[in-house]
Amino acid sequence: MTGERIVILDDEADMAESLARVLTKAGYECLVTSDPAQGLRMLSSERPDLLLTDLRMPAMDGMEVLAQAREIDPRLPVIVLTGHASIESAVAAVKAGAFDFLSKTFSNDQLKLTVERALTKRRLELENLHLRDQLRSTVGFENIIGQSAALKQVLELVRKAARSDANILILGESGTGKEVVARATHANSLRAAQPFIAVDCASLPEQLLESELFGHEKGAFTGAANAKQGLMEVAHRGTLFLDELGELPLSLQVKLLRALQERQIRRVGGTKQIALDVRIVSATNRDLRALVAAGKFREDLYYRVNVIDIALPPLRERHGDIELLIAHFLRKYTGSPSAAAKGFAPEAMMALETYAWPGNVRELQNVIERACALADSEMITLADLPQHMRTPAHLNEPPDVAETGTSLTLKEAKDRWIGQLESAYVENLLKQEGGNVSQAARKAGVDRKTLHRLLNKHGIR
Repeated sequence: MTGERIVILDDEADMAESLARVLTKAGYECLVTSDPAQGLRMLSSERPDLLLTDLRMPAMDGMEVLAQAREIDPRLPVIVLTGHASIESAVAAVKAGAFDFLSKTFSNDQLKLTVERALTKRRLELENLHLRDQLRSTVGFENIIGQSAALKQVLELVRKAARSDANILILGESGTGKEVVARATHANSLRAAQPFIAVDCASLPEQLLESELFGHEKGAFTGAANAKQGLMEVAHRGTLFLDELGELPLSLQVKLLRALQERQIRRVGGTKQIALDVRIVSATNRDLRALVAAGKFREDLYYRVNVIDIALPPLRERHGDIELLIAHFLRKYTGSPSAAAKGFAPEAMMALETYAWPGNVRELQNVIERACALADSEMITLADLPQHMRTPAHLNEPPDVAETGTSLTLKEAKDRWIGQLESAYVENLLKQEGGNVSQAARKAGVDRKTLHRLLNKHGIR
C-alpha cells in the first residue's frame, strides 16, 4: 500500500467513483467530489499528492481549477481528464502546468501508469526539496560542538541509533541540546529527505495540542472553520520530535499510544482512520520513571517511545568543552570566521570556566551573545558578564576537601561539589531578586520551569 492521497474531481459522479475504485485497489487513498469548490478546499485541508480533474465541468472550468490548484500547491501534479473533442484544450492545460492528460477512453492500466509517473515525479521533487533544506541548515553532527569523553560517548550512540528506525527518547537537563541531537539523528537517518516536525508538548493547552498533533475536521469545535491536518500527518514518512514529552496530559498519552500501536490516527471530530509512517523522537528533562511510578505517565507509552534512550550530559560534566563552545559562539555573534575577533580577559574566562551552568549550553550561548553586545572593546571583561556570575566570589570556589569527603569516588565528590555550588547559587540569586522567580530565571538565563526544578531539587523555598 502506498498511502498516497489523490483527489478526484469530476462532475460525473459515476466516472469519479469508477476512477476511485481502480486507484484504491492499486493502494492509493482517494478523495472524491463532483464540486470544484469542494475539490479546491480538499487541496488546502488534505494536502494530497495528486489531483485528477475533469476538463469540462459546468460549475468551474478545469483550466480554472488547475490555476487555483497551482496557487494552493505549486508542486502538486495535476492530471486532466478529457473527451475526444477537447484534446487541444487538454494540451493547452499541459502547457499551463498540468502533468499530463488522459482521454476518457483510457484503460485501467493507462490510468495507473500515468498516476504512478506523476507520483514518482512528486516524490523526487519533495526528496530534493528536503535534501536542499537539510544542506542549508546545519543540523548534522558538525553542529554539536565538543570533544569531551562524555559527549563523544553520546554521539557514538546517536550515530548508531540514527541508522535504525526505532523510537528514541532523549534525556537531559534544560539547555543541553536535546533538539539539536534530535535533528542530527533525523539528518543521518534513512528518513533524512522527509519532514522533521517538532512539537512542544508544554506550550499549548490540552485541546489545542490535540488538534495540533492529530488535526481536526471542520466544525469539530468552536473556531474550526476548516479541516486541518495534524502535525503527525505532516510528518508522514519523516520524524516527529515530541519535546517536553513529560508534560503531555494523560488523556493525550492514551491517544498517542494508540496512534503508535496502530500506526493510524483519527482527526478530532472525524471518523476516518488515517495511516501513518512516522518515527518518534522524544525529549524530556523530567524523570519519566518517577512519573510512571506516580501514575502521571503511562508505563506502556514509556516503553513504546523509549526503545533507545540517549542521556545528554550537562555542560558541567563536559570537561574541556566550554572553551570550544565559547569560541563557536564568539564566531557566531561577532560575525567573524575567527574567534580572535574578541577575546576574554583572564578573570572573565575564569568565571566562565568555573561557573556551574544550571542552564547548560543555552545559558552559555545567551551569556556570550550578551557579552558580545555589551563589550566596549575587543576584550570582554568580567564587567561584561551577568552580575550573578561576578558575585559572590565564593560561589566559584570549591568547597573544603573535608566537606567533599575523600572516601567518595571522584564522580560522587564532583556531584556533591556541583550540588553545593548549584544550591548556593540559586538560593543567593533568589534572595537578590526578592523571591521573584521570573526575574531570577531571566537573570540566570533559564526558563521558569528549570528554576523551579532546581528550587525543588535543593529544597529551597
